[in-house]
Amino acid sequence: MAGKVFFSVTMSLDGFIAPEERRDDDVQSWMSQWMELQQWIFPLRFFRENLKLGEGGEEGRDNDIARETFERTGASVMGKRMFEAGEQAWPDEAPFHTPVFVVTHEKRDPWERPGGTAFHFVNDGIETALDQAREAAGDRDVRIAGGSATILQYVNAGLIDEFTIALSPVLFGSGIRLFEGVDAARVALKPVHAEPTQRVTHLTYAVRER
Repeated sequence: MAGKVFFSVTMSLDGFIAPEERRDDDVQSWMSQWMELQQWIFPLRFFRENLKLGEGGEEGRDNDIARETFERTGASVMGKRMFEAGEQAWPDEAPFHTPVFVVTHEKRDPWERPGGTAFHFVNDGIETALDQAREAAGDRDVRIAGGSATILQYVNAGLIDEFTIALSPVLFGSGIRLFEGVDAARVALKPVHAEPTQRVTHLTYAVRER
């Protein structure tokens, strides 16, 4: 049986998943905000293992959730802008270790990285990218990795089965909202699970059409 299609993001308490668009003259401020949002994940043992940062790191429920999210994922889908940012920032051994399908208008040969990550560039829409990701994932799940515009496209197309938000106790005031432009008349949510930890609250919802 095919797996689920899901996304998993960290969100500020006031609804933002990233700071305002990054400007070349303000990279340090952007990174400072982004790292504050994501601070729950950096100390985790799984994070250190996955990025080959050495031994050690915290265990516990946050670490378990990060590992479970990775292990359920058989393939990922992302937008061109997320890929372009990551292409500059990821280490040689990119952190996915599965096939990744990039939704883009650019024609490009697959880009294989050490450690099992292979980026495939899909030129004919989000549904084709998802079909290819499903085939690659087998009976594991497909993760819509981001960014927010790509996630929103899949939500509005009715192609997301569930999602998890790590609600971080920070306030941005402005930035990139996760659900800006959502088709609220079409999308309904069902709470599945809520789990607070010392750093964030993990909220999981099933998605269905109204």
